[in-house]
Amino acid sequence: MIDLLSKYDPLIAEHAGLLSTGIRDPFGIVMEKVLSPTEAIIKGRHTILLGTYNYMGMTFDADVIAAGQKALGEYGAGTTGSRVLNGTYQTHKECEDALKDYYGTAHAMVFSTGYQANLGMVSTLAGKGDFIILDADSHASIYDGCKMSNADIVRFRHNDAADLEKRLRRLPPDAGKLVVLEGVYSMLGDIAPLKELVAIAKAHGCMVLVDEAHGMGFFGEHGRGVYEEAGVADDVDFVVGTFSKSVGTVGGFCVSNNPRFEILRLVCRPYTFTASLPPAVVACSAASIRKLMTAHDKRARLWEATRRLHGGLKRMGFRLATETPESAIVSVLMPDQETTALMWSTLIELGVYVNMSRPPATPAGVYLLRCSICALHSNDQIDAVLACFDRAADMCSLPLAVPA
Repeated sequence: MIDLLSKYDPLIAEHAGLLSTGIRDPFGIVMEKVLSPTEAIIKGRHTILLGTYNYMGMTFDADVIAAGQKALGEYGAGTTGSRVLNGTYQTHKECEDALKDYYGTAHAMVFSTGYQANLGMVSTLAGKGDFIILDADSHASIYDGCKMSNADIVRFRHNDAADLEKRLRRLPPDAGKLVVLEGVYSMLGDIAPLKELVAIAKAHGCMVLVDEAHGMGFFGEHGRGVYEEAGVADDVDFVVGTFSKSVGTVGGFCVSNNPRFEILRLVCRPYTFTASLPPAVVACSAASIRKLMTAHDKRARLWEATRRLHGGLKRMGFRLATETPESAIVSVLMPDQETTALMWSTLIELGVYVNMSRPPATPAGVYLLRCSICALHSNDQIDAVLACFDRAADMCSLPLAVPA
């Protein structure tokens, strides 16, 4: 018998080697108690959370929790069915209505996860004989949707408008084409030049889908995302997002003004053949989305905390993935995997949780300590994080650049 897991032996050996050095498993963290959107108990230690994507701090919002408790009592724990059978409750419709109001669109469709939203939309919109054109640094869910679609896949260099245009020129003008973009790229925290990219896509007769998972809540006048801030809302055909970031729950969605949109409920397999979200989850999501419509103070606070962390790390001499804070993701570049793991382990022992990121999640050869800021991080917490980064660098003998 051939053990089908044997192909992962190199990764098993690499992981075991990493743990043999005595560091804690970066991918096996257990939060014993969550105290707030910015604090938790991890292995008995009070820890500042700086790697949760809880951008707007909605997980403990009193109104959100109350909505979930009410729905749990009225509708029970789960639906035990898909949306096209018995799995659409009033709470699901209310959540989709909240999305339509938030985005100003005619249609909204809620998926059980953000991953499924990309998987479903990308694989359903394009098929055999069509082309999907995507940024080389696209999220795994987008790539998996491409594989499932049976369409021809064309990649262009990350955020490179000229390369996108060059590749579109080579495609048959009469073929179906879908350009897939992200507002914020989650590894480096950089934003896409959507104004240029969308204009090029439209000039070549493409439909455009933008993933705003990491931009919802704090980009644009209404917090809809980078595409709103870039002024290209009228030219974007589909916007995909997730509830597991700014909304503070779990689930995914797509919004659109396309008049044929509702047929997707019958032909999108990751939507049709998946059990729907529990009613309490979508009730929490709807309450959160409606509060995000007027969360202007939180948006301002999020950007203030982001600038404080980015600026502080830069002044200390850490290498950052972006020259300026482009989003609420601040990624600290590391020289190699061993140093990344050691810094991560040291930080967690000092009481700061960040994400350790490495290939294939990151671009080839790129190792990161990825920080995601919350609107509820206080100045004192950010200053404590900066002090821990400084101490960790000293403990790990990480050379820092001399500030200019």
